[in-house]
Amino acid sequence: MRSASRLVLSASLVLASLSAALAQGAPLQLGPGAAPAPRPATAAPAPAATPPGTPAAAKPTVERVNAYFNALAGMTADFIQTSPDGRRWDGKLYLLRPGKMRFEYKPPSPLEIISDGRTVAVRDRKAVTQDEYLVGQTPLKFLLRDTIDVARDSKVISLTQQGQDAVLVIEDRQTVGGTSRIRLTFNNADMALKQWIVTDPQGYDTRVQLANIDTSRRPAASLFVIPTRVMTPN
Repeated sequence: MRSASRLVLSASLVLASLSAALAQGAPLQLGPGAAPAPRPATAAPAPAATPPGTPAAAKPTVERVNAYFNALAGMTADFIQTSPDGRRWDGKLYLLRPGKMRFEYKPPSPLEIISDGRTVAVRDRKAVTQDEYLVGQTPLKFLLRDTIDVARDSKVISLTQQGQDAVLVIEDRQTVGGTSRIRLTFNNADMALKQWIVTDPQGYDTRVQLANIDTSRRPAASLFVIPTRVMTPN
């Protein structure tokens, strides 16, 4: 485990976790990134208007969010992560419920993040390091539970409909470094997850956007095995 000072700094993709030297940010905000310059407060964008003639979707509810996640057996998706300093990284996300998640970053990032259901490992192939955290220390831990209930596993701040999207804001006081806030955006028609933004305890945002989502196949279990061997530098 790394020292607490490494844990309190912001990262994201995912998922608050990453090498301080890379200062890349991480999807789960588990590790450090270089603190960006303070940003002026900005107003939230106005909700997009629903096009005329569009059938009314069901009202967004926590029960619909839970039903979507609990129905997922597995998922693959492309992701784009925007870190607090504005840099962008992309890669592949794999999810196998319950408990398993993997973020594979494309070069030049040397990172990969793997959850095997109990432990989250942040591996840096360039620095030849592997930092490990308990799943319960991550802001997105509720996505890895056997049965997902966002109201039970976190504090629901708001759930609103914004145009054709449903936006859920939750707060988690038990993550590494303090309280994290997560803003999840779904397609309100089918509650499919589109993106999330993790706000770390210092107030910095990491955005993860999903594309090319495939829920028809379960990823191979071998993708979620955390290696124990020593890595060889690239």
